[in-house]
Amino acid sequence: MAAATLKDVAARAGVSIKTVSNVVRGVPRVSEATRERVLRAVGELGYRPNPSARRLRTGRSGLIGLSVPDLTMPYFAELAQHVRAEAAELGLTVLVEETQGDAAEELRLATGVGAALLDGVILSPLHVRVDDLASAADAFPLVLLGERSYGRDQVAADHVLIDNVAAARDVTAHLTGSGRTRIAAVGVKTWSAATSTQRLEGFQHALHEAGLTFDPRLAPPVQEFDRRNGLLAMRELLALPADARPDAVFCFSDLLAVGAVRALHEAGVGIPSEVAVASIDGSEEALYGTPSLTSVIPDKAAIAALAVKSLAARIGSAEPLPFEVHLAPHRLVVRESTDGVRRPLEV
Repeated sequence: MAAATLKDVAARAGVSIKTVSNVVRGVPRVSEATRERVLRAVGELGYRPNPSARRLRTGRSGLIGLSVPDLTMPYFAELAQHVRAEAAELGLTVLVEETQGDAAEELRLATGVGAALLDGVILSPLHVRVDDLASAADAFPLVLLGERSYGRDQVAADHVLIDNVAAARDVTAHLTGSGRTRIAAVGVKTWSAATSTQRLEGFQHALHEAGLTFDPRLAPPVQEFDRRNGLLAMRELLALPADARPDAVFCFSDLLAVGAVRALHEAGVGIPSEVAVASIDGSEEALYGTPSLTSVIPDKAAIAALAVKSLAARIGSAEPLPFEVHLAPHRLVVRESTDGVRRPLEV
């Protein structure tokens, strides 16, 4: 029996071939009733998309890769959802890969090796060398996410990011503006990391602008931006002499802040009456925790849109395009962990 085609599914469902294609590719602009009718026809006919046939016909598979360090981190999980939705609008399917920050794996995925059907890759790198990424971007459609670990005048590939220095300065200025004078920074990594370095820079700028001095004792090192490291760092801060302890903590990620809040809770320290807590990420954990976290929210939908559209333009161009850096917006949302005002969740 011949394999079912898009035309067969369209005839069975009573819709156009284009509508069937949109449903199969996950494009959201199809009514739920139509989607169910098409999917029912797909199941009845046993239709299966054929990416190899598409590649032979167009030279492209319609598949792109999204490679992130850790999918258990809420930020990357939420970002992946936005990338998938944006890609579907352009008729693209997303294959998500987890690198665990391994440099060799990051480079393998950046070059499309091991995934021959991919048309291009969106990569959030941690450890791969910038020179290697520059070579990869010359040979394969590539868009980078996250902070730049290279000079501001050097562009190794299309890059989408937020202004981390400004974001850190905004949240720290909020803390100094509320009268806090001994502000800790939880997120200074034990190894070189652009995110940590830039957020520390913004933190120190805000302290200077407020006439405060940076105290290295209030910046305990962490290995990762996770709950455990936030817990351990906050315990270290609470072990300082009473006159040296912080009255506010800026955590470089929401997960660090969740750990810090747990340590403060264990010690019976009031938030924010004794210690205010703020962070960066704007994750669901920041919204639903108790207290809810004041956090800088990167516009993840904008990051995804800029990344997918940049990659699509590079895939569809017959000529090499100049590399560009795209800056996505961010905003500070004040919640209970710094102002103490109880409010219903805006959901």
